[in-house]
Amino acid sequence: MNRPPIYPDLPQLISPTTGNAEGDQVAPITAPVDPLFLAAPRVSTFHGKQALTNASGFFFERDDRLFLVTSRHVVIDEDTKHFPDRLEIELHLDASNLTRSTGFSMLLYDEGEAVWRQGSDSGGDIDVAVIELDRSALPDESVIRAFSPAHLPTSFDEVHPGESLLVVGFPLGFHDALHHLPVLRHAVIASPYGIRFQGNGYFLTDARTHRGTSGAAVVMRDRSPEAQNAALPWKLLGVHSARMDMGDRDLVLDESLGLNCAWYADILLTLTKPRKSDAAD
Repeated sequence: MNRPPIYPDLPQLISPTTGNAEGDQVAPITAPVDPLFLAAPRVSTFHGKQALTNASGFFFERDDRLFLVTSRHVVIDEDTKHFPDRLEIELHLDASNLTRSTGFSMLLYDEGEAVWRQGSDSGGDIDVAVIELDRSALPDESVIRAFSPAHLPTSFDEVHPGESLLVVGFPLGFHDALHHLPVLRHAVIASPYGIRFQGNGYFLTDARTHRGTSGAAVVMRDRSPEAQNAALPWKLLGVHSARMDMGDRDLVLDESLGLNCAWYADILLTLTKPRKSDAAD
């Protein structure tokens, strides 16, 4: 599995400034940024105050409800005894000055019950988890761009073999630590889109990925976005989960396959569907 390692927090950096002849500082120099970068916050896991791992995630909204999407093994992984009790994400506070950000923490359990949603299908457990965010608890200045059901492909023939994709995440925890932005890795479709690879609910990508990319959005440029997608002109195809490899590969003679599995993003329609308990609230 593509699990992120433990990394110490980077030291806080000051805003970039330009000095004048007297040495006074002026406003930070900024430039427009594609909204895709503002849809993918860095995810950190903790047990109490102890930092555990770094991972990736992205925002998804439906019916005015906002969710954080990541990999299920980011919030719990029995095989590696990974049991965090809270997550923290970075939120931008100023679209014109991306150096301004804050951490936002969320508990993973409420009175012993897991707050995230996960799913399964005929192929078994799906390595995707969603956590609903309380909008009223977010800072008023939060700058968030979110995918929605309108960003999901409406037909499988929209995505062709070898289609150019991007994986938006934090490989090995690496990112622009000054502006709090993810990095993009280029990928291509490596299996027929719409076919469940070996009967599982994911497709393959050919991309160079690392630990820490778990939970990253796998996207394709929307060349003809509808009005509701104009603010974020990308198609959401999948959720990156893990690197694929051959169990009998000769570690000396054979290179890694360089293939990855990405769970079909339409699972989000199931995981964000209102529940009876929601209607009772």
